[in-house]
Amino acid sequence: MNAREPIVRIAARGDGVTASGRHAARGLPGDVLREDGSLEEGPHHVEPPCRHFSARGGAGCGGCELQHADEAALRTFVEQRVRGAAEGQAIDAREWLDAHLSPANSRRRATLHAMRTAGAAVIGFREAGSHRIVDMRECHVLEPTLTALVAPLRDFVAEHGPRGGVDLTLATCDQGVDVGLVRFPLEGLAATEAALGFAREHALARLTFDQGYGPETVWEPEPVTINLSGLPVALPPGAFLQATADAEARLTADASEWIDDAGIVADLFSGLGTFAFALARAGGTGCKVLAVEADRAAHLACTAAASHSGGRVIALHRDLFRNPLQVDELDRFDAVLLDPPRAGARAQVAEIAQSKVPRVVYVSCNPSSWARDAAQLTQTGMRLVKVRTVGQFRWSTHVELVSLFER
Repeated sequence: MNAREPIVRIAARGDGVTASGRHAARGLPGDVLREDGSLEEGPHHVEPPCRHFSARGGAGCGGCELQHADEAALRTFVEQRVRGAAEGQAIDAREWLDAHLSPANSRRRATLHAMRTAGAAVIGFREAGSHRIVDMRECHVLEPTLTALVAPLRDFVAEHGPRGGVDLTLATCDQGVDVGLVRFPLEGLAATEAALGFAREHALARLTFDQGYGPETVWEPEPVTINLSGLPVALPPGAFLQATADAEARLTADASEWIDDAGIVADLFSGLGTFAFALARAGGTGCKVLAVEADRAAHLACTAAASHSGGRVIALHRDLFRNPLQVDELDRFDAVLLDPPRAGARAQVAEIAQSKVPRVVYVSCNPSSWARDAAQLTQTGMRLVKVRTVGQFRWSTHVELVSLFER
């Protein structure tokens, strides 16, 4: 073993790795790992902006792993995560586009955890590798409107929360902030009135409580919506949104550019219609899009918004894991876009691979499952043409991407 070894890359969990496989907490490319395990920092270290981040390898708050890395190191990490997954499947792209990083204070949705203590409460993310909640006093990732609610929510949980742990979902929408409290029973008139008073005082867009039977709305002055490519789409409680509007704009712009001349497009795992409505208005006249989604609430929201798309978006309720679109159905489309959950879309990709669809745009939040599915596409005559990596969970090890395949 060499006495001194340079760190050559950042591993999937955020630690630095040498060419021989030695790991170093908070190591970055350009650092040197000494024989005794200590780290000689290189040029890519910066001062972490948040008090909760442990720059020397401690657990931190669990929300960020890479606040000690400069912009260049972050971009390299985001791209290498996807390149490494692709190389593992023996595939490469004709063109790797510049990595895109969402800025600080841009995350518009988050799930926090809270627990009532003796006369107080703690609220925040869980410490990395632990169930311990780090009491959040600042956050450089969340949008300021979300961070501003943390202290009032702490006080509310301290006064009215149950003894056990509580999850809190926060999301910004067209009307303000949507707040959901999970495993939080509202017991008695006083607690209900306090909840309504809290929502009114902080001008919430919506307040829901889930006592084990699904979210129940106690405050919603007007229907909650999210703007998707100019259309207000109903936002069901807990519905999936891209983590930042910035990343959503980048992903939809690439997808639209790559298939805006397609006549008919299938948008699979379409959710609320993030990509469907972007494609329907792309390139002037836009595509005609079939938006396919299994979640009923998201499907109904997309269906309602589609009625205002001039007939360019049609929503279909279908479970693509159990019942993927078949080859004869896929052959009707000029292009397919899919944005599946982290597990990928093995069954649906198998059908796409055997079809005659000339172009596929694959959006993913998991480089490993994407690479597995990409290999299946390339083995049946498709070529990986373009890839853009996206770091919308800034300072974290989560990586997104948008890719183009052509037959």
